[in-house]
Amino acid sequence: MLKFKSGFVAIIGRPNVGKSTLMNQVIGQKIAIMSDKPQTTRNKIHGVYTANNSQIVFLDTPGIHKRQSKLGDYMNQTAMSTLHEVEAVLFLVDASEGLGGGDRFIAEQLHSIKTPVILVMNKIDKIEPEALLPLITQYNKLHEFAEIVPISAKLGNNVNTLLDQVAKYLPEGPQYYPDDQITDHPEQFVCAELIREKILHMTREEVPHSIAVAIEDMSVEPNGVVHISAVIFVERDSQKGIIIGKQGALLKEVGRRARTDIENLLGSKIFLELWVKVKKDWRNQDRVLRDLGFHKDL
Repeated sequence: MLKFKSGFVAIIGRPNVGKSTLMNQVIGQKIAIMSDKPQTTRNKIHGVYTANNSQIVFLDTPGIHKRQSKLGDYMNQTAMSTLHEVEAVLFLVDASEGLGGGDRFIAEQLHSIKTPVILVMNKIDKIEPEALLPLITQYNKLHEFAEIVPISAKLGNNVNTLLDQVAKYLPEGPQYYPDDQITDHPEQFVCAELIREKILHMTREEVPHSIAVAIEDMSVEPNGVVHISAVIFVERDSQKGIIIGKQGALLKEVGRRARTDIENLLGSKIFLELWVKVKKDWRNQDRVLRDLGFHKDL
């Protein structure tokens, strides 16, 4: 009989290389938000993948990037701190963009850790097959990778092969979570992230990194409907107007789209109330960042 293996695996990489897409593909359900805006993920998202003889707890980290605020500092610290906490690291790169300065910077940070690093070359569906080998040669010069696995996280191509490779580096250990549990984050956290995702999809460039979402109330009514009250925080009055939209149209559409995803997540009917409030320069205020659930040591 095969012994059970378990462990923690970090997913790191530049912003917008597909880390959340890979997480959701592996888990089979949306728990990490996806957007074409960089720095979408702000916290370590824990996704749980359970197979017959193994359990992998994935940590989807914020994209490592040039800091522009205290929130940016937090995001970089969060991403880099995971490297010493896990059994393996997945270094995800965008094969369609090629090797860039951001990849070189991350690779330099990897030299200081002993954790096995698997290079995951994502978005191979966007390049010609003959371009892959020269690209692998370039990345191989950056670091001594334990494995190199080309995938398409969006299409699911070669993702099972990646999971097999990851399992090789797991020690024998307990099953940390039940078979049907896919994340260790509370439902309120995931609901807030799903609301934030819809705003990222629907607003102009001046808004995305200036928003945060907090669930103020989440309760089940006698008829079984889940009542959720959420506040969307922005930094300027002009941003509040953008998110609300003409006659409240944009905010209403955000609520409609978010409600669909939250109902799929919870398996219940949802009544969703959204409010928009201004907190001036919240990304640089320690107290506000702590209140919104970011690192207590900021």
